[in-house]
Amino acid sequence: MKKIYILLSLTLLLSSNVYANDKDTLTVYTYDSFVSEWGPGPIIKEIFEEKFDANLELIAVDSAATLLSKIILEGKTSKADVVLGLDMNLLDAANKSDLFQKHSLKNLDQLIQLPIRWESDNFIPYNYGYFAFVYNNKKFINPPKSMNELINETKVRLVIQDPRTSSPGLGLLTWMKAIYGDSAGDEWRKLNKKIISVTKGWTDSYYNIFLAGEADMVLSYTTSPAAHIMFEENYDYSAITFEEGNYISIEFAGILKNSKNHTLANKFLEFILTDDFQSIIPSTNIMYPVTNKTNLPEAYNLLNIPKAIQMDPSSINDNKNIWIEEWLNAS
Repeated sequence: MKKIYILLSLTLLLSSNVYANDKDTLTVYTYDSFVSEWGPGPIIKEIFEEKFDANLELIAVDSAATLLSKIILEGKTSKADVVLGLDMNLLDAANKSDLFQKHSLKNLDQLIQLPIRWESDNFIPYNYGYFAFVYNNKKFINPPKSMNELINETKVRLVIQDPRTSSPGLGLLTWMKAIYGDSAGDEWRKLNKKIISVTKGWTDSYYNIFLAGEADMVLSYTTSPAAHIMFEENYDYSAITFEEGNYISIEFAGILKNSKNHTLANKFLEFILTDDFQSIIPSTNIMYPVTNKTNLPEAYNLLNIPKAIQMDPSSINDNKNIWIEEWLNAS
């Protein structure tokens, strides 16, 4: 009888533990820097799980471009509920994949504040920034004031990212096209002579090449110097705002149609626009929040805000492969 009592007690104990951990799980696909120890992912995971009494599983790939490819390849078999980290250059391709459902947020225009109008029923923006060339202002004097000056007058060693695998890389491709149109190939031929390396992603080019002193400038964001100021008290890095304008990058999240947990997924999108999420972005993802209620760190007051350049996402999707070939053949 005693053995039966002990066995019954163990069974009840195990059952109660399983029940206690039997929470809903939301699976979010994103990019690797978002989930890194210095990125917003770990903090957001902790807040979300406590706030909604649920598990948040963040699964990362190395870039936004790879992220969309992964979703399309997996199709309806994907385990993701939400995808977070695509940007405007991938918006049309994401829409045409027919894998995402419309969000349920009301009055989105009243909740967000962006330099350009947000026009998407499927996706919610969560941060934005501007692509820029970053340089060490103690080592590189008289930086170019325009893309035209960079290409035609400035002697410089550049490192950029591959547009086939990197969001900034694709951003430079569309930036060049927005400024030069049909003449972009000719300008690439001149710019390519200054490029000493093309990396797969941003981390390799910024940390392993630029900060190592092997390049004078790196393709990054206007907000990158803020990270050096906030975490290193280092004011030696500056970003160039060009006279023609800088290409804007708006990152967003969306719910997959095949999500197993639509209710929790919609709660996550609503959570994205709360101060709990937005206040973390400037000091971790080093981008601008999309709501106007978020106070920016002091370092952001030292940054120049450029004129925003943006191309039609459908034109990008229709012509991206042609533009990549144009870039590859410009030698």
